[in-house]
Amino acid sequence: MKRRTRYWLCQLIGWGSWVLLQVFIAYQFAPEAYLTPALKRNLFFYSVFCDFISFILITHLIRYILKKMKWMSFSADKIFLMFIAAVLIGSTVSFYFQESITKIPGNTFERYEINERKDKAAQLEKDLGVANTTYYLFENNGKLDSTKYVAYTRIKKSTGWYRDKNNQWQFEEQRKGRNFGGIFFNTILISIWLLIYLVWHYVDKNRNDQLDKLRLEGVVKSLELKTIKSHINPHFIFNALNSIRALVDENPERARTAITELSNILRSSLKAETLETVPLQQELDIVRDYLALEHMRFEERLQIEMDIHPDTLTQPIPPMMLQTLVENAIKHGISKSENGGIIKISSYFKNNHHELIVLNTGNLTSLKTKADEGFGLKSTQDRLNLLYNKKAQFEINETENNMVQSKVIMPIVAIL
Repeated sequence: MKRRTRYWLCQLIGWGSWVLLQVFIAYQFAPEAYLTPALKRNLFFYSVFCDFISFILITHLIRYILKKMKWMSFSADKIFLMFIAAVLIGSTVSFYFQESITKIPGNTFERYEINERKDKAAQLEKDLGVANTTYYLFENNGKLDSTKYVAYTRIKKSTGWYRDKNNQWQFEEQRKGRNFGGIFFNTILISIWLLIYLVWHYVDKNRNDQLDKLRLEGVVKSLELKTIKSHINPHFIFNALNSIRALVDENPERARTAITELSNILRSSLKAETLETVPLQQELDIVRDYLALEHMRFEERLQIEMDIHPDTLTQPIPPMMLQTLVENAIKHGISKSENGGIIKISSYFKNNHHELIVLNTGNLTSLKTKADEGFGLKSTQDRLNLLYNKKAQFEINETENNMVQSKVIMPIVAIL
């Protein structure tokens, strides 16, 4: 309904502007030719109104036919041919339609002008001194009277009117090709209208295609994130359950505490399924519970350090991302070392970015050859690309003293 209303508004405003332009020109530059006397003015307004109606009807018919033919599905060559055919047929039909409806009142602006020229012809007879003479018989007995011929020719060329041999006024249009000129002018107007119509719909189609593409990308992005999360949660649960299983017989009390910690982690992870990001503080709570579970398994072999800037605790990060990095650090770093090692988690602001670092004992070769085969580290980069539109970075490198550093650099988000 909105599109239809907008279309008719454009039709009325567009062709209405053309009518107003003709009226403005008549009043401003040629009032005597179009507006006096009153009868001539009325016929002029009626002629302009007929133009307005005919152009609206013809262009609407062109639009109706194009829509029925589903022109947007055609190739550029076919659309061009349709454009040419529509313009030529539309301009011809509109011209003769205008000619027909302007004759409905019995008198037309054109007929009024022709009658005015007849009065001018009669006046010229008087001015040339041939009134009430037989000058129209300029050829008599095979002899040409040049004076009479000049008067006859001048009157006919100036007005289109002439007297026949029976002294009756006859009219002959001196403006040859008047119909062709009218059709050509209509061709220009309809070409402009149709060009605007085609370009508008082409741009509108491209805009809708872009919106559809963005919606599809959004759906794909959402599905990819859900897929990533569905891989993260089972991977984490299985590792945690293995840790708890090792404690059931050795330390039941600690096992019960571990079950509580695991339930906290599961509760948080289930909530994370519906979230794109979570505050760092919430993610740290999950990591602390996870490290508490792993500490029971590794005991003194696992040392934990944290260097968290308080201002970063409210910064949003992808849920379960930090836990994934810590899990890989233990699996491919601490567990591979006979003497265990250290895991250090740091969070701070640097160069207008939020940097999150997991530092662990180990070597980069072991981490890359084994961790890259899994889903954890790959999912980290994928999620960052999806959530931050490639404005976030993830890198792993080996530092001094047999340590591996996993660093995530994310844009700072203003927290209201």
